Amino acid sequence: MKGSVVTLIFGFSFTSVSTARSAPADPAVIGWTSRDAPRATMAQAAQSNAFDANNAQIHVEHDRKRRQFVIRLNGSHDRAVLLYEYVGKKTVDLQHTEVPDAYRGRGIAKHLAKAAMDFVVEEDLKAHLTCWYIQKYVKENPQPQYFEHIYQ
Repeated sequence: MKGSVVTLIFGFSFTSVSTARSAPADPAVIGWTSRDAPRATMAQAAQSNAFDANNAQIHVEHDRKRRQFVIRLNGSHDRAVLLYEYVGKKTVDLQHTEVPDAYRGRGIAKHLAKAAMDFVVEEDLKAHLTCWYIQKYVKENPQPQYFEHIYQ
């Protein structure tokens, strides 16, 4: 493309694109390289750390040995985690969810909560919901299979 510049921010590619008009391209208009992604400005991308859990592919890792669910953010430097403990043979306590301050409010914790609740259902466990966020998630996502596995 004529006058295009590719910039990598937190693993996402942005391309500034010149318009077909004779006037120079507006440097504030930056288009994502993916044709399906929304348009954004550099300032918006930087402000949001270029991470949106609703548009990014989220991979939740389940570390059974450490009893945690993990999402690696910005490569492997930042991590969001959900911690749990077995408190009985078939009972877990979903204890704590933590997302780094810079990534809060972007829907990352809901992916951890869903993975944890799906684990409880798939393994036919009972769960104590010590973590306030998991309690909120279950209330906002009322799945019958979840309620069958929660100690009330």
